[in-house]
Amino acid sequence: MTAVLAIDQGTSGTKALVVAADGGVLAQHQVEVHPMALGDGAVEQDPEELWQSVLSAGSAALAEGGTAVDAVALANQGETVLAWDRASGTPLAPALVWQDRRAAAVCERLAADGWDERLAALTGLELDPYFVAPKITWLREHVTRDGVATTTDTWLLHRLCGAFVTDAATASRSLVLDLDAVAWSDDACEAFGIDARTLPDVVTCAEPVGETTVFSDAFPGASARGALPVVGLAVDQQAALFAERCFEPGEAKCTYGTGAFLLATIGSTARRSTSGLVTCVAWQLPGTGPGGVQSPDTTYCLDGQVYTVGAAVSWLAEIGVIEHASDLDRLGSTVSDSGGATFVPGLAGLAAPFWKPNAHGAFTGLSLATGRAELVRALIEGIAAQCAWLARGAGDDLGAPLTRLRVDGGLTQSRVLMQVQADLLQAPVEVYASPHATALGVAAFARLGAGATTTAAEAVGSWTPSAIYEPTISRDQAEERLQTWRTAAEATQSL
Repeated sequence: MTAVLAIDQGTSGTKALVVAADGGVLAQHQVEVHPMALGDGAVEQDPEELWQSVLSAGSAALAEGGTAVDAVALANQGETVLAWDRASGTPLAPALVWQDRRAAAVCERLAADGWDERLAALTGLELDPYFVAPKITWLREHVTRDGVATTTDTWLLHRLCGAFVTDAATASRSLVLDLDAVAWSDDACEAFGIDARTLPDVVTCAEPVGETTVFSDAFPGASARGALPVVGLAVDQQAALFAERCFEPGEAKCTYGTGAFLLATIGSTARRSTSGLVTCVAWQLPGTGPGGVQSPDTTYCLDGQVYTVGAAVSWLAEIGVIEHASDLDRLGSTVSDSGGATFVPGLAGLAAPFWKPNAHGAFTGLSLATGRAELVRALIEGIAAQCAWLARGAGDDLGAPLTRLRVDGGLTQSRVLMQVQADLLQAPVEVYASPHATALGVAAFARLGAGATTTAAEAVGSWTPSAIYEPTISRDQAEERLQTWRTAAEATQSL
């Protein structure tokens, strides 16, 4: 295999990379997409815009690279859901973005019937509108009962190559996957009113699922043989975990994008969290058991989420406190602390470890001395504090604190944020050397699935951090700041 077209279809944009056999990036192109926050917790996207962004970004990257590729890999944004006609591939309504909170009432109804603990034991997930199944139920009750309802990856793959599949990592974000069996659960499906027969087949992250000619049609030099195999599938955060070589239990990464997502590998057993995190499939690879029987090899991870991170920075710009994300460092570095101000990033509810979908964001501790710099610093510290609590939860579940945290995403460019994160973690923060962790992760899955490599380590290759941040405050200082933030976060849940 010489090169892979790796597509990362995300919340705010679609990125396409031409990735060489050694993991080097030969070309890249990004196309913005535009999620719409509509009030009452609604966040929607135009499915056709997502599809056109995949075509445009992929074709432009191929044109820039000027080289043929051997496969197409696809990463997806996770819990975004749409209804569509399986025969024609036509969307039947806007897509519900993972941030959409309108299914909160569905979750409350099921919790009142005792389903919260049953679903956590079965699926490893909290009963929260963030996940897929509540959105499907809300969609069916309020929008349309026609067609099939799936995550966006299944729809995009159907348009690419006619397959009706989702990978195991994405499926584990659904609230209807039996986490131990890695198969759809009839019991969980019944709770949400979902017919399991309408759900896509669950496949590994590294197997061919079909062939596509859409890029060959748009860019004649895309493939030397015309049709391209589609191989290498994963939800975005798990793809980044793979790219950053978090193969062993206790190795963890955090992505700072629209939200922040901390994942820690736990190995081949799907142990459930007792610290407010969730357990998911990290990745599943094809394998062979005794007697040559095909037996997929599954790795699991703990997962914690902060819903509004880059989104909180954008909000700060929209209300005029800052002009650009670069102001995080320009203003945040002018003060040593927030002057008593605290920010809780609950602008779209609070995820782990609280799971309060109706919680609100808040600035607290304000005074007449609070200025723009203090507000920016409070936002930085609030994001880092919630991530630090996620890391603490992962350490508690694993039986030992995390000894380092690998990080990626656009906000890792903020030196102030990364330093505060290391301070509150009391552990080194290692910045991934590329801004393309997700796309590089699915490219590595593609190399495995196409047989170009035989091990995960070989498929990913080695990397060296572009920066390492060490703690600069004492453990006691970090603990005091974390407890102050926790008190504020818990107070906002009753607002």
